[in-house]
Amino acid sequence: MQLKEKNSPFNQEQADQLNRLLPTLTENQRIWLSGYLAVPLSGPDAAVQDFPQASETNGAAVASQTRDVTILYGSHTGNCQSLAEDFSQKLEQKQFNVTVSSMDDFKPKALKKVEDLLIVTSTHGDGDPPDNALSLYDFLHSKRAPKLEGVRFSVLSLGDSSYEFFCQTGKEFDHRLEELGAERLAARVDCDLDFEEPAEEWFQATLTELDTGHGSGGSVAADDPADSLAETSTVYSRTNPFQAEILENINLNGRGSNKETRHLELDLEGSGLQYEPGDSLGIFPQNDPVLVDQLIQAMGWNPEETVTINKQGEIRSVREALTTHFEITSLTKPLLEKAAFLSSNEALKKLIKPESSQELREYIEGRDLIDLVQDFGPWEGSVHDFITILRKIPVRLYSIASSSEANPDEVHLTIGAVRYDAHGRPRSGVCSVQCAERSEPGDTLPVFIQRNQNFKLPENPETPVVMIGAGTGVAPYRAFLEEREEAEASGESWLFFGDQHFVTDFLYQTEWQQWLKEGVLTKMDVAFSRDTDEKVYVQHRMLEHSKELYEWLQGGAHVYVCGDEQYMAKDVQDTLLTILKQEGQLTDEQADQYLADMRKAKRYQRDVY
Repeated sequence: MQLKEKNSPFNQEQADQLNRLLPTLTENQRIWLSGYLAVPLSGPDAAVQDFPQASETNGAAVASQTRDVTILYGSHTGNCQSLAEDFSQKLEQKQFNVTVSSMDDFKPKALKKVEDLLIVTSTHGDGDPPDNALSLYDFLHSKRAPKLEGVRFSVLSLGDSSYEFFCQTGKEFDHRLEELGAERLAARVDCDLDFEEPAEEWFQATLTELDTGHGSGGSVAADDPADSLAETSTVYSRTNPFQAEILENINLNGRGSNKETRHLELDLEGSGLQYEPGDSLGIFPQNDPVLVDQLIQAMGWNPEETVTINKQGEIRSVREALTTHFEITSLTKPLLEKAAFLSSNEALKKLIKPESSQELREYIEGRDLIDLVQDFGPWEGSVHDFITILRKIPVRLYSIASSSEANPDEVHLTIGAVRYDAHGRPRSGVCSVQCAERSEPGDTLPVFIQRNQNFKLPENPETPVVMIGAGTGVAPYRAFLEEREEAEASGESWLFFGDQHFVTDFLYQTEWQQWLKEGVLTKMDVAFSRDTDEKVYVQHRMLEHSKELYEWLQGGAHVYVCGDEQYMAKDVQDTLLTILKQEGQLTDEQADQYLADMRKAKRYQRDVY
């Protein structure tokens, strides 16, 4: 292309000089020159010689900036999605081109076009992928998976080390991507429930590799002080929880019930926290002080001695550290492996050997830290040595049972108190019994909102919804119906609810009946398993209405399942497949595909635990 004086800002002499120069430039020189011209000159005397000469190295560095980063997340509770979105923002600040998506929303065949792939995934159940990771997981492990030479990747895996298949999904993604020929950018990191610090370390290690040749250099900067000064109010989050005052704490079960289900109403005024139906509320719980004192006595520790509780060097007394910071109510394989270094007990050393894996699983089940220290003493080292092997108390997440539209500045929860006997001692849930026994109106709980985009009402208020839950699994449906009532949604709704006894365990009975009367709730079917000789559960009620339920599915209804994953949610899914085969005359493969298509279209959503 020839520059002409009349259609350019250059005079004839300049145009002639440029016309002689441009055809002689190499590709690297053109790239360098375009970057140079894009940077404002620092002063009237700035000159080309002040910049480094173009070279093959410089050209390659600029060219590498065109590599795109794709972040795919598989998220059950929302933690992986939040991390993926946070990492995406940090990379964009570093001038990377970033695409972030749930695995279900990503076209698997596009994997071979990806350049730098970051996988952030959780694991749930017995090592299973989260629901919104299933399609990509299945594709990668099928014969249709493409070779991925030229793709660079790294995997961040979230899990819970108290489960046998800790971070299994992340491990399998990591192995399969390598098997398909992809190049590992940075080593996989497996995070326990306290995931924030290791997740950030993984990101920094991955960023270092991405930065090689990217031309930006350095690591992601901390928050700009100017940004901090610009904040006009405190932002409450998982890392800075809000102290929410308890307004109400009511037992929903009737006298004589085998259960205790608490309805909590918390004040969020002034917090700035916002939520939608389907989201969860996180609570940072405290251990039972009685249990803490028993542990201190068993170990002969001084409760007032101070210990360091984290990498930031925070100091607490032993009693406070064990009450508010460290987990003492459950055991994990990693904990026993670390504890073995503080004990000369041969039985413990034998228990952690690979050939004793079954015995280890049986020992861990239902036991706590007091059992461990009593069974495998004497213990060596100081209280400081022992404290360092413990992990933080895990946050407890509860499905929100209210709509903020109906209850401004409040959030409601439905919490079942967990109590049982095991190995000769009574046991209790850390957070649930704290709420049931040690939390009164006027007290506060440290809370934050955990968003869950995988359990949301349909955008169209005319869309019918089918809600299936047992016990406290009914909590999000109370939020759903409050929201639909406020929005005057016209779509039909059908609730299947199950519990033990009609008289004592019909949670929120008067509210459901009122919504039925007003038409907010179209249909309700209940199953009370202990009221009849033969136990009846929600899946039995579904089968009784299989024809109508299939018609709802065919009519575009969204189906929601909330409750225990191992039994209730599994049985409900099996029942849905049975209904599809029975009423739709589908084969096993066709029914599986029907449900998979529903899940991908966000029409089949589960909040299971």
